[in-house]
Amino acid sequence: MSSEARNIDINADAGESFGQWRLGADEALAPLITSINVACGWHAGDPATMARSVALARAHDLALGSHPGFPDLMGFGRRAMALSPSEAAQAVLYQTGALRAFAEHQGVPLRHVKPHGSLYGLILKDDAVADAVADTVGEYDQALTIVLEAGECAGRQRDRGHRVAAEAFADLEYSDDGHIIIDPENQRRDAAWCADQAERILNGTIRSVNGVEVPMQADTICLHSDRPGAEDNARAVVSRVRDLGWTIRPLHAHE
Repeated sequence: MSSEARNIDINADAGESFGQWRLGADEALAPLITSINVACGWHAGDPATMARSVALARAHDLALGSHPGFPDLMGFGRRAMALSPSEAAQAVLYQTGALRAFAEHQGVPLRHVKPHGSLYGLILKDDAVADAVADTVGEYDQALTIVLEAGECAGRQRDRGHRVAAEAFADLEYSDDGHIIIDPENQRRDAAWCADQAERILNGTIRSVNGVEVPMQADTICLHSDRPGAEDNARAVVSRVRDLGWTIRPLHAHE
């Protein structure tokens, strides 16, 4: 990301309701963000929710992305599973293809793929899985961007020739080695803390839970729709980003 461009994408993980059960502040976040990552029915979501999420993206001109995860509705895709590189790649392809069907039906382009939860973590830890997933996404559609945690994994896939967006998180804490810490319970995060985190990200760093300053260059900042207080967090982050003179634009508009 060029420091001169001063463009940043703000994305949200969404579409995670299931049946009659509603989760997340998707409608409230939609006017504030520029990209939306939609669950594809494995860790969360269902066909009706996917259709509603695509319609939400269309109504607010959001960049639409798939948010594929492990087949783990009970554990919300956050429990570890031993998928081989091929199995992980096929899981991403299967779910992305399903969302694309809904997107094409409504005339909405699919822009990116962002793995979810423990699948995201597996990709960060296992180069063979990361390679297989990135290669499969690229073979499926070279125009798709794969969204990965800012740092070594994102850089490696970019060096391999893939279209990559490096992601940082405004509402999660980080370890000293620059990796996100997943909350065991999704508790409310102070909105001002999220805005401060976003400001540090724009300045090229994050602060770990132990106060370590870790360099980090990001193309997109994530917020979670299912976190209590998500709308307040998003408003605080958007306000801070704009106050700092940055333009909030979807990833494909940065090119």
